[in-house]
Amino acid sequence: MLAKVSTGGRLRPDELRRRRDIGARAAEQNVPIRGVVDLYLSATWLAWPSLPGVREASGADALRRIGEAVFRAADAAITTVAEGYEEAQRWSLRQEESFRREFVDDLLDGRNVETLVGRAERYGLRLAGSYVVIVAAGPQPFVDGGPMTRQVESLVGLDPASRDVLVTTRDSLLVCIVPDVRRTVEEFVTRVMENLGPDGAWRVGVGRPQRGPGGAVRSFEQARQALQIGQRLQLPGHVHRASDLLVYQVLIRDRSALADLVEEVLEPIRKARTGPGTLLHTLATYYAADRVATAAARELHVGVRTVTYRLDRVEKLTGYSVHDPQQSFTLQVAVLGAQLLGWPEGS
Repeated sequence: MLAKVSTGGRLRPDELRRRRDIGARAAEQNVPIRGVVDLYLSATWLAWPSLPGVREASGADALRRIGEAVFRAADAAITTVAEGYEEAQRWSLRQEESFRREFVDDLLDGRNVETLVGRAERYGLRLAGSYVVIVAAGPQPFVDGGPMTRQVESLVGLDPASRDVLVTTRDSLLVCIVPDVRRTVEEFVTRVMENLGPDGAWRVGVGRPQRGPGGAVRSFEQARQALQIGQRLQLPGHVHRASDLLVYQVLIRDRSALADLVEEVLEPIRKARTGPGTLLHTLATYYAADRVATAAARELHVGVRTVTYRLDRVEKLTGYSVHDPQQSFTLQVAVLGAQLLGWPEGS
């Protein structure tokens, strides 16, 4: 091709198309692009002295014109090779992203379990072992390829001990699947927390260890539920572990029965002049303060007499007293249920 160009010829479209195909094959065979470029540049300067146009050139002007034509042709060929290389890489990346997304969806939905083990090895997971799923929610949705997701993935890539970790996203959540090794889980939670920063607008849910191909979906649901419970109940801290919230999971396991309890016990406070919100918030704060009216008053920024008045008002409306152990227990469970179910707004 260069010999032809050196004597006044031009590169034909079909010749450039072949260069594009060569670039695509190089990408498919994992040949580094720098090696491809070096090959073409080396071929150009090695061929230069023996090109017929160069050997037959008479004078510096003719040699300069030939040089310009040859190196323009070399530039066009190398550019076309690189375009084919990049196009093949983009297609391969899109295909790999599609395979990965399909695998993640199957893993977290519990679909095609019989093929998960073999497919998981491609992403460094050994599903025969035990894994823990960690989910994080922030003020902005997490997306594949987003800056926060990439930062967490880079943390994993820098840590040789984290080769068995998979970082992905699901339903706007950051999802991390890590081996069930206490030190690994704790270190990874700490790293995620450091990466998310001190802002209080994010929370992390940690599932319980689960084994086998179907374990990830169970741990994922537990982590997501722990996150939701922490958000609904405004539990202290950023990290909520499913193992610490089992009693709440028992409560919401039968949502229908919990909804019946909430309606039966708390429906009368809808009649309150201020609406149910104030009394419900007072009850939740009172129980969170270990049933100490003084502490609840400080938290609510009201007087103690206001708190006791509201508690008396609850008793008059519902018939349940915070001073009777059995009635107070029922009332507390109903308040927790209201928070978990989003009552009364979600009713």
